Amino acid sequence: MKKLLQINPVIRTNTSTGRIMQEIGELAMANGWESYVAYSGGRDGVKPCKSKLMPVGGKLDVAFHGLWTRLTDRHGLASWFATKRFIREIKELKPDVIHIHNIHGYFLNYKMLFEYLKEADIPVIWTVHDCWLYTGHCYYYSSIGCDKWMSGCGNCPQRTAFPTSWFIDRSKQNLKDKSEAFNSIKDKLTIVPVSEWIRGEMSRSILKDCQYQVIHNGIDLNVFDVQPDDKAVREKYGLGDKHIILGLASIWSKEKGWDDFMEMSKMLNEDEVIVMVGVTEEQQKRLPYNVVGIRRTENVRQLAELYSAAVAFVNPTWQDNYPTVNLESIACGTPVVTYRTGGSIEAVTEKTGYVVEQGDVKGLLEAVREIERKGNLEYKADCRAHALANFRKEDRYADYLKLYENLTTR
Repeated sequence: MKKLLQINPVIRTNTSTGRIMQEIGELAMANGWESYVAYSGGRDGVKPCKSKLMPVGGKLDVAFHGLWTRLTDRHGLASWFATKRFIREIKELKPDVIHIHNIHGYFLNYKMLFEYLKEADIPVIWTVHDCWLYTGHCYYYSSIGCDKWMSGCGNCPQRTAFPTSWFIDRSKQNLKDKSEAFNSIKDKLTIVPVSEWIRGEMSRSILKDCQYQVIHNGIDLNVFDVQPDDKAVREKYGLGDKHIILGLASIWSKEKGWDDFMEMSKMLNEDEVIVMVGVTEEQQKRLPYNVVGIRRTENVRQLAELYSAAVAFVNPTWQDNYPTVNLESIACGTPVVTYRTGGSIEAVTEKTGYVVEQGDVKGLLEAVREIERKGNLEYKADCRAHALANFRKEDRYADYLKLYENLTTR
């Protein structure tokens, strides 16, 4: 029986990478594989998971790695003992495929891991969820328009952003180290960007000579479906019969469009309301009268009801790869209005929404009002049909399984 080992800091299903990792593992097991997941033992407790668990390190490891990062700007180069133990476990397990999702997260030493992978006879897949693996520091650069990752980094404009460094900028050396480590296994490495945008970016990066296969993320279309009745969700949040402009983020920030929604609120008509899901208690207190803040929905069905009740889902993100919130909204029959940002536009067609230029808040609202004018029903069937054809998680995870089989039967 073939063995699959996946690596990610967290396995929680309320995180996109944790959910994807678990669901890929479940499909692999359904097709006769053994599935193992390695994760940060200091960041994530034992959660319900059908794959066999391989915790890496503990809370002290994470705390030290975090401090090390802040003092030295050498993220991913601590956790020596935890990584040494993990490599010993990999040798004992003898997996047929290693599938990396994220290794930034204060739990692994990437140099040590890749020194082992260079010598091991194991194919490696790396799903690219953000930009960290080909920059000298940051995990996104679009919002500030930085292109130093193409020319060698140095004097990093995001030194104090995740992974935060308090005093030192070692982005130039970090990029050299990543290039040396990650390219050392390019003959056995398949990189899987989740968007065409990030595939294009990486063609100009330190990893331009690696093998690539784009596989988009998928979602559960049984959960995210058109909800026929929005009465309950309107009553729960006091939305009345107003046109709902929906926004959602796990963490609201300037980069996710917080400032843009605040600007849009000044332009609303009396029959329009913005609903923002994922706000903190402090953010909720600062919202204007025509913006309803929801800290979190009680369940996924309630979220699907919100998507379905909205005139449009507005995603004013300034940096993103392939946001699943866009897929979820379209699957629920609601068109998406988004900035021309990264891979955020890739799920949007002329029948499923609108794309406007970054910073054009007025353009966002004009697109929403065009949807209002036509009527949401004009879009529902096309949105759902597009989701069924392109967003089924079963189809996307099957693409991974085909890749595993191809790599192990060469």
